Amino acid sequence: MFFVTPAYAEEAPAGTAETGAATGTDAHAAPAAGEVHTETGVPAEHHGGGVFPPFDSTTYASQLLWLAITFVVFFVLMQKVITPRIGGILEQRHNRISQDLDEAGRLKAEADADVAAYEAELAAARAKSNSIGTAARDAAKLKAEADRKTVEAGLAEKLKAAEGRIADIKAKAFADVGTIAEETATAVIEQLIGTSAKADVAAAVADIKKGA
Repeated sequence: MFFVTPAYAEEAPAGTAETGAATGTDAHAAPAAGEVHTETGVPAEHHGGGVFPPFDSTTYASQLLWLAITFVVFFVLMQKVITPRIGGILEQRHNRISQDLDEAGRLKAEADADVAAYEAELAAARAKSNSIGTAARDAAKLKAEADRKTVEAGLAEKLKAAEGRIADIKAKAFADVGTIAEETATAVIEQLIGTSAKADVAAAVADIKKGA
C-alpha cells in the first residue's frame, strides 16, 4: 500500500486525470520534468486533507501490523539477547561478590587464628619469663645465703685466730711486764737504799701475778 501526503494531494492539478483521458495518455505514464507523482491506488478524494498520518483511519491496519511485528521483534530480542546478557552480567557479579566475601571470610579467619596464636605465645612467654624470674630470684637468694654463711664462717675463723693471737700477745705482754717490773723495781730500790733486793722484788711480782 502506498501513501500520498496531503500536501501533494492539494497541489496536484485538478484536471490531471481529465487531461490524460482527453489526450489518450496512460494515467501511469511518467510525469513530466519537474513534477513529482506518486501512485496511491486510492482516489484523491478519499484522503482526508490535513490529517496526521498516524491518525489516518485508513492506515490503522498497517500500523497495527507493524506494531505487532515491532513488539514481537523487540520481545524476541529481549528474550534471546538482552535478558540473557543482563542475567549473565548479574550472575557474574553475584559470583564475584560471593568469591570476594568468601575470600574476606578466609582472610578474617586467618587473621583471627594469627591473633589467637600471638596471644597464646605472648601468654606463654610471660609465664616463662615469670618462672625464669622466680627461679633466678630464688637462686640469687640461695647464693646470697650461701655466700653469707661462707663469709660468716671465714669471719668466725679469722676472729678465732685473732682472739688466739690476742691471747698470746696478752700472755707475752704479761710475762714481759713481770720481767720489766722486776728490773724496774730492783733498779729503783738500788738507787734508793744502795743494796740489791732482786729476790724480794721477784717474790713480790710473783705474788701480784698470782693475785691477778
